Amino acid sequence: MVDATIGHGGHSFLFGSRLGPGGTLIGLDVDGHCLDRARQRLAGLSCKVILVKSNFSRIADCLGELGVPGADLILADLGFCSAQLVDNEMGLSFRTDMPLDMRMDESLETTAADIVNGYDEKSLADVIFQYGQDRASRRIARYIVDRRRREPIRTTGQLASIVCSALRSPQRKYKPRKHPATRTFQALRIAVNHELDNLQALLTSAPGLLKKDGFIAIISFHSLEDGLVKRDFKNHCRDGTYRLVTRKPLVPGPEEIAANHRARSAKLRIAQRT
Repeated sequence: MVDATIGHGGHSFLFGSRLGPGGTLIGLDVDGHCLDRARQRLAGLSCKVILVKSNFSRIADCLGELGVPGADLILADLGFCSAQLVDNEMGLSFRTDMPLDMRMDESLETTAADIVNGYDEKSLADVIFQYGQDRASRRIARYIVDRRRREPIRTTGQLASIVCSALRSPQRKYKPRKHPATRTFQALRIAVNHELDNLQALLTSAPGLLKKDGFIAIISFHSLEDGLVKRDFKNHCRDGTYRLVTRKPLVPGPEEIAANHRARSAKLRIAQRT
């Protein structure tokens, strides 16, 4: 099994518990802190555990370097864990004021602050619209550019306040299901981490890595990710490479959402190698 986004090892622990001493579990993650937590959590498993600090876009290279010819299961959970959301160094949260970074991988050079303070207004609006699907992207970009003329935008709190002002929704009074800065923050995180390009690389590599009758399972959290997975699985079903296991995505029920509110937008799609 390859857990392409091992995080703290929750999924891997469940699968690894069933692999037994003859099985091998390979976990990938760009976050070294997550790998440390996963290593502790998986220490008692009887299967072989190999953890690699790498983006899942390099899954083919990683398996090649390990001498692993193929996988029976590739799993990728495209969400980020709660610990990352509150990590001051990552700068992902609009509810807590922290440095505007958003890099999941510290080796990346461009931060969210670089984009917010460096892109011209049109490019900034395009990022927010393309990756955040926010119809107010041009207005938000205009407010950002106007504010940065007076001072650099360095923190998540500054940016969230600017987006709230652009949408005429004061942060302290805004109480709908989604915070007004949600789409802008999503767009910047995707741009900084090249998330869609990395997902496409994983999807492209998977057919050549899966053994016959092996499975690929992807959990996505917004329509851009889910759309990529849906189209890829559909195309591979047409050419005979995959068989769809889930005709429609599996989604959490009311009880799961009540227990974990962040799961509300999760969609799981599964395909099998023919």
